[in-house]
Amino acid sequence: GGTGRPAEDRKGKQKAKQSGHGGPFGRTEALVAKRGCLCNRPLVAERIPLENKTRTHILDSMSHALLSRAPHRPAPALSLLPDLSLPLGRVHELCGRARRTLALMIAAQAGAPVIWIAPAWGVDTLNPDGMQPYLAPRDVVFVRPERAGDMLWCMEEALRAGTVPVVVADLSDPPAMTPVRRLHLAAETGCGAGLCRPIGLLLTPGTGGAPGIETRLGLEPAHTAGQSAWTLERLRARMAPHKRWQVDAPRDGSGLCQLRPDTRSTPAPVA
Repeated sequence: GGTGRPAEDRKGKQKAKQSGHGGPFGRTEALVAKRGCLCNRPLVAERIPLENKTRTHILDSMSHALLSRAPHRPAPALSLLPDLSLPLGRVHELCGRARRTLALMIAAQAGAPVIWIAPAWGVDTLNPDGMQPYLAPRDVVFVRPERAGDMLWCMEEALRAGTVPVVVADLSDPPAMTPVRRLHLAAETGCGAGLCRPIGLLLTPGTGGAPGIETRLGLEPAHTAGQSAWTLERLRARMAPHKRWQVDAPRDGSGLCQLRPDTRSTPAPVA
């Protein structure tokens, strides 16, 4: 009769609500509960369409502890001075007039072999006699791309392979944010897939300015009579303040040797 159909419709709607069917999202919707753990937000329920899913899935992120009582372990880093280190598996920027000398000092500390990427049209090539106090020329693999777009591509592939501890790219201009992020990801991949934990060194003119880099160091010559010295400046670092040193390179090419702290006024850090 005419009175039986509305009752059947009501029963059908109730079954559809209990089984997760019906509603504005169709038959494939599921009820997912999310909780904001970091800001103590209340439990919030959202309707998210899921293909071929008819059950109700409840995801409780509170069951996973975000904080741990385990002691914090610092990331592996290459130590250059007692209070200066470069995290491995990351990309760093070197600038200043003596940036190539600084790259050789870092490479001497990290160990051979080294991949050095420079444009084929460049005129500032490395002098083997000048490299000898820091690194033997036979330990350096020189890559000379003929196109500007291949410079960072070569560096990215070398970092991703993880077969050499240091990859250097001698650039004419600072790269953009997206290429730097790709280089970071490639270096992180090389830490797990390769033979070592590589670091990337971007050589840029002037005071640098590449966005997204882990550390920016500048090296300027400060030679005196009978003494070769440089002024090393940490212009930017994620976890360390701005600082300046007077440094020299030992004769055995073992890295940087601090001579004395620089007592000159320290300028504001470069963003």
